[in-house]
Amino acid sequence: MVEVVIVGSIGLDNIETPFGKVIDTLGGSAIYSSIASSFFAETGVVGVIGTDFPEQRLKEMQRKGIDIKGIETVEGKTFRWSGKYEFDLNTAKTLKTELNVMENFQPKIPEEYKKAEYVFLGNIDPELQLKVLEQIKKPKLVVSDTMNYWIETKRQKVLEVVKAVDIALMNDAEARELFRTNNLVKAAKEILKLDSDYAIIKKGEHGSVMFSDNNHFSLPGYPLENIKDPTGAGDSFAGALIGFLAKTKEVTEPNIRKAMVHGSIVASLEAEGMGVTNMDFINQFKIKERFKEFEEIVKF
Repeated sequence: MVEVVIVGSIGLDNIETPFGKVIDTLGGSAIYSSIASSFFAETGVVGVIGTDFPEQRLKEMQRKGIDIKGIETVEGKTFRWSGKYEFDLNTAKTLKTELNVMENFQPKIPEEYKKAEYVFLGNIDPELQLKVLEQIKKPKLVVSDTMNYWIETKRQKVLEVVKAVDIALMNDAEARELFRTNNLVKAAKEILKLDSDYAIIKKGEHGSVMFSDNNHFSLPGYPLENIKDPTGAGDSFAGALIGFLAKTKEVTEPNIRKAMVHGSIVASLEAEGMGVTNMDFINQFKIKERFKEFEEIVKF
């Protein structure tokens, strides 16, 4: 039975960094987050692909234990993204984006997914995120992500999503833009005012912060020496976070802190390879090993 439902983009990426290049690799928010979630819980993915999407890529997802019943194939080309990083790996230069079948994507939640208790809304159109919530029966936890494009074009709808979910997740630039402030603490308080239980703000290589009504938790980034490609790291963080919460079935502030650590671990391991390639080599031993390192890093 699917425990986590992830809705987002599925595509094929061309990525170039100073450390390598990959062509037509699996990409999109739903891909990275569903793989990350699958390390902890039974995960189903909802998205759309074109008729050009390689069958072997779907088989790769199934081999990773991901349920693909929610992936719809429609006539046309699959979403594609091409990007390049210079030595500042915090910033990707988008060379080309082709929405293709994503342009008319309308998420259809399979009947058996509607009972899932954990839902992650990847950074798709906020109107579609709200439509997904209408189809899920009684979720225990909903986590949302967004991106600058939606904040700039559909700000009010993004705010509606923040109000509707339990954990609003976004990066620092998005939080500042959405709430029109350069102060992350003020941005987080605005998220909480909108009725989200928790605000989690990603800060790239500098880690992440979590705010609730009464507390604040700051997690440093894992000090990576062999980073190759940060594409999908934020989605991997989100997927591992919700997967861990689904596995432990405990949505409390202390456990959310642990979930953030696991999110950071999977994201750091993913960034040590190009595209999704390194995710084939992530296992529970590596996750536990890096968790012990984190315990030493944050000890005071």
